[in-house]
This record gives sequence, C-alpha cells and structure tokens, in this order.
Amino acid sequence: MAIPELGVGMDKAEFGRLLRAARQRSLLTLESLAEASGVSVRAISDMERGQSLPRQATLSELMDALELAEDERRRFVEAATRRTEQVPRHLPQDLATFRGRTEALTAVHRLSSHVAGRGAHVVISAIGGMAGVGKTTLAVHWAHQVADRFPDGQLYVNLRGFEDSGRPLDPGEALAGFLDALGVPGSSVPRGTEERSALFRERAASRRLIVVLDNARDEEQVRPLLPASAGCLTIITSRSQLSGLAVTEDATLVGLDVWSREEALAALAARIGEERCRAEPRAAAELVELCGFLPLAVAIVGAQVSASPQVPLGPVVRELRESRPRLDALSSGDRRVDVRAVFSWSYRALTPGTARFFRYLALHPGPSVSAEAAASLAGVGTAAARRHLRELISANLLSRGAEGLYVLHDLIRAYGTELFERERDDRVGAETRLLDYLRYNAHWANRLLGRSASDSVGPPAEGAVRVLLDTREEALDWFRREESTVAAALRSLDAPRLLRFRMNLTQDWVTYYSVTGRWTEEIETKRMGLDAALQLDEPAAIARNSADLARALAETGQLDEADRQVESLLGLLERLDPVARAATERSIGWVRGRQKRYAEALHHARRALELYRAQGDEGTAAREMNAVGWYLALLGRYEETVALCEEAVPLLRRHGNVRIEAAARDTMGYARQRLGDLDAAVADYQESLRLYGEAFDGYNQAEVLDHLATAQQERGDRAGARESWLRAADLLSAIHSPRAERMRANAHALDGATAPTAPTAPTEQT
Repeated sequence: MAIPELGVGMDKAEFGRLLRAARQRSLLTLESLAEASGVSVRAISDMERGQSLPRQATLSELMDALELAEDERRRFVEAATRRTEQVPRHLPQDLATFRGRTEALTAVHRLSSHVAGRGAHVVISAIGGMAGVGKTTLAVHWAHQVADRFPDGQLYVNLRGFEDSGRPLDPGEALAGFLDALGVPGSSVPRGTEERSALFRERAASRRLIVVLDNARDEEQVRPLLPASAGCLTIITSRSQLSGLAVTEDATLVGLDVWSREEALAALAARIGEERCRAEPRAAAELVELCGFLPLAVAIVGAQVSASPQVPLGPVVRELRESRPRLDALSSGDRRVDVRAVFSWSYRALTPGTARFFRYLALHPGPSVSAEAAASLAGVGTAAARRHLRELISANLLSRGAEGLYVLHDLIRAYGTELFERERDDRVGAETRLLDYLRYNAHWANRLLGRSASDSVGPPAEGAVRVLLDTREEALDWFRREESTVAAALRSLDAPRLLRFRMNLTQDWVTYYSVTGRWTEEIETKRMGLDAALQLDEPAAIARNSADLARALAETGQLDEADRQVESLLGLLERLDPVARAATERSIGWVRGRQKRYAEALHHARRALELYRAQGDEGTAAREMNAVGWYLALLGRYEETVALCEEAVPLLRRHGNVRIEAAARDTMGYARQRLGDLDAAVADYQESLRLYGEAFDGYNQAEVLDHLATAQQERGDRAGARESWLRAADLLSAIHSPRAERMRANAHALDGATAPTAPTAPTEQT
C-alpha cells in the first residue's frame, strides 16, 4: 500500500467538505456551479468527494462563482494548499490600530481585483509619500486583506532605501532571500544579480504571489525584484516617487498624504481609548493638529499618552504646544519611530545643492511658496530652484498645491529650520532677499496697473529674483500668487534690521489692496508700515504711511480714527519737503472729502495742485486737477468741474495715466448729470467704465456702474439701470465688498415701488 504525501489526503477531504457545504448554501447544483465557474461537473464532483484539489486558477474561479466572503475564501485557500509545498508567509503583522485610508484602500483594491480578474501584473510604486505618512502600514494592511487571492504566498523585504545605515539592501541579496523562500536550495542560487532575477521570475511564473518591496531607494533597486507572472501583485513603498517605473514597467502610482482630521482622531482613539477622546474632544483635536496629522507623530504621542492613563489630555497638549523645538516632543528611543530621525534619512539622500536649498526653503514664513520666492530665499536662479524643487517633490519632502505653489508640511519645516540653525546658514541674507524680491517686483507690477507707490526703486539685493511682467493681467496674477507670502512676511519678519525693508514693502503692496478694494488688508498693512516709519523717525515715511492709513480708514467708514491720522499729518507738514508736503496735502483733502467736509477738501487739494505745478510735475498736477474738480462738483460748482476735467484729460492721456483719466471722465459725468445733460453724462460714464476695464480696476468699475445706473434711470431706461446695478453687485461680490448688497437692492427696487438708494459721488483716485 502506497504511503500518501503528508497531509494531502486530509487536505482533499477538508476541501471537499467546504466546497460541498458552500455550494449547497448557495442553492447551486453541480451543473449550475460548473456553468458559473467554467469548471467541469466531473472536476467539481471529484473535489467534493475528496479525490482531488483544484489548481490555483480553478480555485479562484470556484470562489468567485460561490461569492465567498473574505473569511470563507481564506479557509478555502488553506484547505486547498498542499502541505508538502513551500508557501512563504513573510508579511509583517497587520496593525490592530489601523484606521482610515478609505480612499486609498478603495483605489488599491480595484488594482487587486484587476490582477485576480484579468491575470494582469500590477506594480504599485507609490504608495509613496513623506516619511512617517504610513506607507508600509497601508501596504501591509492591504496585502493581508487580499492574501487569500494569492494562495502561493507572500514575499516581503525591507529594501532599507532610507535608513540610518545609509546602505540600501543590494537587490541580489533580496533575491537570494526570495529564492530560498520559494524552495531553491542554496547551492542552486546563481551568484549574479541578473541570473538570480531570471531564476526568480521563472519560479514565480506559475505562482500567484504577493511581493511587497518596502522602503525602496530608487527604480534600479526595484527592477530586478519584479516578478513577470500575470498572477502576481507587487506592492512597492518608497519616499521617492519612482515615476520611472510608471514609464517603463506600467506601474500605477498611488500617492499617500497625511491623515484627515477625522482619520487622525480615529487613530488616536484606537491607541488611547474612545472614552479619553470623548472626555476632552478639543484637546484631542488640537493634539492631532499639533502632530500635523502625520501618522507617525500621532502614533508616538498616542503611545506616550496611553502610557500615562491618569494624565488628562490638556497638559499633554500644552506641553507639545510649548515644546521648543517641537520635534523634541516627538522623539523616541527607537530611531525607526522617531520623527526627526526618519526625516533625516530622507534629507541625507538629497544632493548637496538641494539639501542647502531645503534648509533655506524652511525659512519661508507663509503656508505656500512660489518658485521665485524660494529662489530668492536661497539666493539661486529660478531654473536652479525649479530643479531643487523637483528633487524635493521626488523625495516627498515637499508637495505642490492646487494653484501650483509649493507646500512644506509643518513638521518638515520645523526639521528644516533646525538644520538651518545647525549649519549656521545666512538668515539675514535670506530674509533680506525675500523682502526685496517682494518689494522690487511689486513696484514694477504697480506701474502695469497704472499706479506707482514710490517714485523710484533701486536694484534688488543680489540673489533676489526679478520677475518679467508685461501686462496688467500678469501683474495682478503675480500679486495674487505672493499675497499670502507678503502677509506672513510682514507678521513674522520683524527684526529691527529689517524695519526699512518692511516699511518699503508695505508702501509697494498697498496699491494692490487699493485696486482690489481690499480695505481690511490695506489697513492692517499700513499700520505695520506706519509703525516701522515711526521707529525709524522719518517724517516723509510717517506722512506717507499715515496718509494711506487715513484713506483706508475713511473708505471703511472709520472716520473718527481717520480724523486722528489727519490731525497727525497736519502737525507734520512743516517737517516735510515740497514733494512730500504736496502728497500729504492731497491725502488730507481726500479724507476731508470722505468726511463730507468739502470746503476743507477743496482747500487742501488746491494747495497740493499749487505745489505740483511749482515743481513742474505736469503728470501729477493733472491727476490733482481731477481731485480739485471732484470737490468743486461736491460743492455744486459743476461748470468749473467740467472745464477743469476737460483740461486734465489730454494731459493724463499724454502721461499714460489710464486710471485717473477714467476718474476724470467719471467726475465729468457726475457734473453733467447734475447739469441735466444726461446723454453727455452717460457717454462720460461709459468711457470711464472702458478705461477702468483697461486698468483691471473692478472696484472703481462698480462705482461708475452705480453712477451710470442713476443716469439711465433718469432717462427712463429702467432695464439698463437694472443691468448696471447687477453688474456692479457682481464686481463688488468678487472682492467681498459689503456694498454689493446695496447695488443688488437698487436693481431689485426697480421691479417694485421702492426708490433705489441715492448714488455715491465719484471717488477721487490716488
């Protein structure tokens, strides 16, 4: 009597019982199961009677046809596996605390189904992401979930691409481990990597395997380890993007970001207990936020908290918030789970130039950074900066936002700042270059908007990037792109040595806020500029900043505070030279006009006009002629207004001052409307509207549309008036102006009996 192979008879009988029970539960006959699976009736019958075991492909077809749950599939695989075969089970343990990653798991499960259903070979090269984001955890969890679909086992190797040793695992050494796991005797393992790779593919060709290549350094380390079998699933994790595999190996890239707030809270609760998180929900939320929602950081803090169950979360949050440096609170005796340590492994893999660039990039004060601002910080050219940025993205030390700007995770920024201090890099130079980049380019962008915040500007600091701007649209786009950087720089770069840079920057940026009607931002910015000017004790700078602040306060209805600024300006006049005095008189006039003190406004505007004419400054004098004409109109002297503005328009056109020419046309329209010449008034308003459109000045377009609507209404053109007010409302809504609702109310009032709100007077342009 022959002796059966160890365990085979037992496996056949067990598998037969499982198959029969599953078929009967599904209410299938042998014939209907055969039809659904494509397996013959005789083969199914032999299996159920314990006479045979299915091949791997047959097993998958039967399980799919029976629509087995994951647990049942696992039992089928175990029963169908011959105990005499060597089946590697190398996967690390799945974490009981695994939470979240719903979107990522949905994406990768589709890939698993693709392998099982079509017999295709899939490579996942990114599960990629920054250090500590949970790439390995996700890969292992996914592999455990689909292991039953790959009955010939799982191979796992840590390729040590980014570790303390700095020595990645040689692919040949990894292949030796794989071949041993697949039953190849040591004496039969070839010496060369290429030969080992060929033998590995040969042994994997008839198997359905999961191969997990963890922590890969680059594409060259991975390629020899890829099985060629159509039934294998290869999962690769790396801090590098490995985009070359997508090109040459048809790999699918799955990027992994930090957790969402909800995922981070769920993971924290899994480690410290739901009841502790429910007891202190605000503290728990702040705790994961201080961890930057980074899985490794949350795990470290969770382990620390769970070790002291008697300590409330509040003190833990306070300690983490106050830790300087922050990364000290996220350290561990095990460097594999120490945030600073795992970041260091990615940093050491950078080329020297990019490592230096990374340190300077960490100094950027805002949430996102443009390539030009980054180049200025580091003192390198834009082309070089883009190469460094690409390398940092490839190393997953940097990401790119929806608007094309670059984003550093808070903890990576903290690590880069530590490196900057350790290397004693030039902070003064970096911050000076950044502020000069913002100041210099803002000055030239202002000229494209038809305005100049200052008469001249010197060359930027060496290393600060000059941006080429040719159109008003490009200028506005540049302002929008750098707006968050300016706000952050003015708030945080407050060292005494930078006072003059900050003061000049506020002067050149206030124009952008004025053009877009951003009064709140303008007020905040000018307060900073005025504070710097007072510390420097420079009368002209104090006057300029105080005047700008007074105008913005008056624009927002804060007239009392604006009046205090005007009183300061009046006391400063004697300390000013003629140029600064003329500008200050002009600003005082503007604020007095907003305060409806029109006679005083006219007085100061005329004094400014006399000073400009005395200096022979025709362009600025023409601009002030519009201001004088405006105040004359507000005092009811309409014929004088029209005459003065008609004189000013050709001068303004000669000097290319589109915005003030638009303002003068608006002023003339206002005067002519009150003289009863409605056709001429409408023509003036329409020309003003066109000119403001050329200047991309939506705020003042809305003002003119308001005036135009009143003239159209007087002419009996209710439809035209309604359209003008709605257009004005849309323009004001785009810049979040509260006046949008008044414009919309005026339009809707035309549909009923309510009279529209009276129009405002034209706005003098600065």
